[in-house]
Amino acid sequence: MNALNPSAAPVWPAWPDYALIADLLPSLRDFAHAGRVALATLVSTDGPSPRPLYSEMLIAADGRVAGYVSGGCVEAAVASEAAMVLADGRPRLLDYGVGSPVLDIQLTCGGRIGIFVRELREPSAYANTLGIARRERRTVTVLTDRDSGAWNIVEGHVAPDDHHYACVHMPPLRLVAVGGDPVTLAVAQLAPTMGVEVVLLRPHGPAEPPPGIALTGYDSRSLAVSLGELALDERTAVYSLSHDAEIDHAVATHALRSPAFAVGILGSRNKIGTRVERLKDDGVDDDDLTRLHLPAGLPIGAQTPHGIALSILAQVCQRDRARAS
Repeated sequence: MNALNPSAAPVWPAWPDYALIADLLPSLRDFAHAGRVALATLVSTDGPSPRPLYSEMLIAADGRVAGYVSGGCVEAAVASEAAMVLADGRPRLLDYGVGSPVLDIQLTCGGRIGIFVRELREPSAYANTLGIARRERRTVTVLTDRDSGAWNIVEGHVAPDDHHYACVHMPPLRLVAVGGDPVTLAVAQLAPTMGVEVVLLRPHGPAEPPPGIALTGYDSRSLAVSLGELALDERTAVYSLSHDAEIDHAVATHALRSPAFAVGILGSRNKIGTRVERLKDDGVDDDDLTRLHLPAGLPIGAQTPHGIALSILAQVCQRDRARAS
């Protein structure tokens, strides 16, 4: 069913490319510009679930979809229900899995999930509010009325209650990469595909950033100037990939004195002791050193730029998940 033409059968994609869209904001702006939008949110899980609670899926009035709420078992059905939501204006709480009355759709994981689907009122205002919070790197919570689907965005991390679902939106993970070698380029290329923003520092480097790479920021000024103006928070990791001992030391010292949750230096294992002792001599204490990774990246035996970049990004994601558990 298509909200623009209720008699039309849905044309569901042969491949789930919609599920590879991790950042829903650009799609939301696009869908909102074209017309009405429904939002489906995973609001309950019982047993195993391939997606975390509050995963979301957008459905445009013309049938386009972005994001996903299960492992592919229910998305077509959710999109069909969303079209009906857009047609009649009534929110729905969908129930799938073991014990659900919906017998023709089962979850291979053996769990049970609840998905709340509603028309997203004022979608452009919703997207703009979330976009501003993201740009300012503020955590906000979307409170959604369980009956009407009306939304309200409030500051900080707010828990759900009997009347509202609460979807917390934190700033995206950010990786500050320092360097200009092939590994740096590979990190900058791969990171956005994993939902990680990249700020690239290349002291005294080219005036223009590398072409074809979506960077959040690029700074080619001197390292002292760049670091002095660099805003680091608890959602930011800093990796020095410069192959220059002085730059690596300056970057690590600066980052370990900040709230950055992970710090890494690319280089030989033979230099670990020397690097750590120098950091201690400069006042970095043992607690701060627990955030330091020498050498940078998980030990997966990578030898190519993209392989090493993958090991670094896996380490960043691992560290982020470890502190959340």
